[in-house]
Amino acid sequence: MEKKTHAGQAIVDSLALHGVDRVFAVPGESYLAVLDGLHGADIETIVCRQEGGAAYMAEAHGKFTGEPGVAMVTRGPGAANAFVAIHAAWQDATPMVLFVGLIPVADRQRESFQEFDPNAWFGTQAKRVFVLEEASRASEVVAEAFFAAKSGRPGPVIVGLPEDVITHEFTGALHPVLTVAEGAVSAAELELITTALARAEKPVIFAGGPRWTPESAAAVTRFAETNGIPVIQDWRASDRIPFGSEVYAGALGYGRTQETVRMFADADVLLAIGALPTDVPTDGYKIRQSMDATNIVVNIDTTLRGRSGAVTAHILASPVAFADAVKDVQLGKAAQWDAWRAAGRTAQAAFSALPDLATLPATREGTGHMSAVIAELVRRLPKDAVYSFGAGNHCAWAQTYLPTNVFPSQLSMRNGSMGYSVPAAVAASLQSPGRLAVAVAGDGEFLMNGQEFATAVQYGAAMLIIVMDNGQYGTIRDHQEHHFPGRVSGTQLSNPDFAAFARAFGGHGETVTNDGDAAIAVERALKAVRDQRIPAIIHVVTDPQIALP
Repeated sequence: MEKKTHAGQAIVDSLALHGVDRVFAVPGESYLAVLDGLHGADIETIVCRQEGGAAYMAEAHGKFTGEPGVAMVTRGPGAANAFVAIHAAWQDATPMVLFVGLIPVADRQRESFQEFDPNAWFGTQAKRVFVLEEASRASEVVAEAFFAAKSGRPGPVIVGLPEDVITHEFTGALHPVLTVAEGAVSAAELELITTALARAEKPVIFAGGPRWTPESAAAVTRFAETNGIPVIQDWRASDRIPFGSEVYAGALGYGRTQETVRMFADADVLLAIGALPTDVPTDGYKIRQSMDATNIVVNIDTTLRGRSGAVTAHILASPVAFADAVKDVQLGKAAQWDAWRAAGRTAQAAFSALPDLATLPATREGTGHMSAVIAELVRRLPKDAVYSFGAGNHCAWAQTYLPTNVFPSQLSMRNGSMGYSVPAAVAASLQSPGRLAVAVAGDGEFLMNGQEFATAVQYGAAMLIIVMDNGQYGTIRDHQEHHFPGRVSGTQLSNPDFAAFARAFGGHGETVTNDGDAAIAVERALKAVRDQRIPAIIHVVTDPQIALP
């Protein structure tokens, strides 16, 4: 007798059809039929320790690959824990699909165990919210969810799965993959771009946003370098143009050079590719807000959500389509822009140069400089290393000094969400085990999802985590000292031995309490990651009075 296929199996089969090779899950009784479908499937199930970690991994997978990351959680508390990553994916325009088990249909509107309304919860922070009402539509809903997550401005999509519906028989064929349009640059639009640039005295490319590929990033780099156009990258999107490119003039947002800000403000033609001049790069809508400014925006989002300031022309194209359109463009103006370009490049090179430790202020006994550890790490990094960090003062070291040589190589949160660094590094390490994944975390940030170190050990995510331990929520302490000097309140932390934490889970742990410890700690940690294929933590005890590099 032929075995009947239930809707849970159809969902898994549809995920495989969409090229999904890995899902991040915390199991729940509400979606057992899907877990049953995953049994024996060619899709790896990464069992995580908390739904926030699982959902962050899915978001990081979406950033890292351009394909929707998939997370699976249960109803009520599980969905609530995953919400933080949905907000992050919404603000970062990251493709991801969150499958949420729901109560049986017959139990709705009766205050059933863990009941909630997915539309009410997620409706303002997701591109679409689906609830599977008929088993026969299981594959169609998956196809629609993936299309919504990837198309236009990408983002998170929710798929609610009533636990009874997913056990019902699925009949019919799997729904084919829905293709996503890249948009295009018309001949007239290309002429508009080239004419504006040819007339410019101070042009700038502003790069960032979603829908990039390694090929489009390399092509845009060639376009900028061939034509000598300086490139400024968006906040926490500093991997579209290589760190060492002669056209790279820095990134905007928190932690940047004043020369970068000046160039962004003074450019007579700003060509934004994927990025938008939102509140963070414009210092709260204060920079480049003239309605007379020439801003050509190449963006696949028809709504231009988050835009501020003038838009001279909106070209509806992804970075992929733009890169194809300009691959043969040669303006012949590079020499005329030498001084303009060199000013930004010189400032950025000086800003990102590793500091001389002898020039830094002394730290209290039993502490070392974060810069010492980062310097030793940078000396040993492979060219294609990938970095993750969440939010906090520790991010300044990652943003400033860790070289992003290829795309993708920087995974972070534009919504300032803490607890992201460890799950993101797990996702990157699992997806590309041949690349070194490095997470930079603060003590407060690490302990928001540090439990996913166990997931890293279980699934062989051999990554390096650097924990900056200054015994406080440093960013908030800085704000506190600015607004209420000398009145420290609610920001101090008492921390565990993070190196012992690593060893307890089966990883490698190192502790740095002075600058002399840095070199050997980094060497041993990288050896454990490289040779033993286990994750490692370097616990850097720092002076709380030294806030930023």
